[in-house]
Amino acid sequence: MRINEIMSRDVERASPRDTIQEVARKMRDIDSGVIPVCDGDKVQGMVTDRDIVLRAVSEGRSFATPVSEVMTSDVEYCYEDDDITAAADKMAELQVRRLAVLDRDRRLVGIVSLGDIAQQGKDKTTGQALEEISEPNRH
Repeated sequence: MRINEIMSRDVERASPRDTIQEVARKMRDIDSGVIPVCDGDKVQGMVTDRDIVLRAVSEGRSFATPVSEVMTSDVEYCYEDDDITAAADKMAELQVRRLAVLDRDRRLVGIVSLGDIAQQGKDKTTGQALEEISEPNRH
């Protein structure tokens, strides 16, 4: 099974110029802890609720701070035509619960989460990935 069969396609995005307050409101409104930061369809980074807390709130930054100053710019991703087992293995290796999904032109087309993979109920892939993701950081 391929990623494009299970990924979330309707992904809320932020602009690098959006403020952390605007992005936090988007997260609240869509009940998500992560939003890709894009310039058009090109991913510039990902911002999580944790990024906002650790890189903005804890440092006393203004709510008007551009999200580009607190986002994670090293985005982990997979391709929409990748096999779900390969994506689960990558999540386990990187200890992440979601990946940006790109087309072969490197445009954002969705997000895949460990939950998306788990819903497929395939063999031990999800359990193994979750176990490895949950291990203490190996770095």
